[in-house]
Amino acid sequence: MTHAVLPHTLWFTRCPVPTATGIAADRQWLADEFTPDGITVRSLQDAVPDADRAAHFTHALPGLFREGGNVPALWARSRGERTRLIGLTWIEERQTVLVAPGSGIRGADALRGLRLAVPRHSIAIDFWRAMALRGFEGALASAGHTLDDATLVDVPADEHDGQWAAELAALRRGDVDAVYVKGALAVEAARRAGAEVAVELDELPDRRFRINNGTPRPITVHQQLLDDHPDLVDRFLAVLLRAADWATGQPDEVARILGAETGAGAAGVAGAYRPGTHLTLHPDLSDQRLALLAEQEAGLRAHGFLPEPVDVTAWADPEPLRRAAALARLQPAHRPSAP
Repeated sequence: MTHAVLPHTLWFTRCPVPTATGIAADRQWLADEFTPDGITVRSLQDAVPDADRAAHFTHALPGLFREGGNVPALWARSRGERTRLIGLTWIEERQTVLVAPGSGIRGADALRGLRLAVPRHSIAIDFWRAMALRGFEGALASAGHTLDDATLVDVPADEHDGQWAAELAALRRGDVDAVYVKGALAVEAARRAGAEVAVELDELPDRRFRINNGTPRPITVHQQLLDDHPDLVDRFLAVLLRAADWATGQPDEVARILGAETGAGAAGVAGAYRPGTHLTLHPDLSDQRLALLAEQEAGLRAHGFLPEPVDVTAWADPEPLRRAAALARLQPAHRPSAP
């Protein structure tokens, strides 16, 4: 049993997507869990400027729990940050390839020979670029092709506001033939742009073609927190498991929370997340999910996003989730929120 002094603050961060962390935060269950210990739980996204918001990508904050895209998580580990992988989810998040209205382009095979938009952002880890490359790669692979069978067109994106704005603008101008998008805001952006769907990646039967930044999505924690306070890590995960349990019976509430998390309207949420999304928030570290993440690691490394290889199996620590599951079984899924 560790005797390290309890931290004053635990931090959490999540992407604007379906997560058990987002559910637990909305219900105030994280605060309920740790306030009796004198520990404040704070969201990196909602914190005042004294927080290092770049830690969402670097994970250079020992007291941080992160449930978010795998590109920054793998990148941080690849750079030497002492993080551990303590859970993985797989949540379908409508990935599509969009084309100009009236183009007649339909199906993955039709992408061969086209000009594909690949955004470029001036950020430390360009996960947007990684998503586009991996999205097109998966779509083309489903038809027996590779990225070499298409033309990749760099699209500078720093001067555009909004997700996918630069790529959709390039599509309207006729500079590119196809754009990769995903998620609720992408559904709304596509409708505004009048773009048409050429490929629905979610409908491809082999989920390997849908491997991308959010599939699978990791939960990570810093090794220092795990070493000093494994009980806090277990308890945090147990809250997430209870939140995922609660979500299975609350599809309307989950939809409401998703709207708040993504910033999208009801139509965008409904268009991005299939019925049953509320049933899929439980993390695990199954061999299948670890293998899918290992494929993502190999793909990102091949495209130059990772400075060093990441051994996904060695990165994963299944013990906190096992202990958390035992804790969660001892407590009800629904806990009263703090007044």
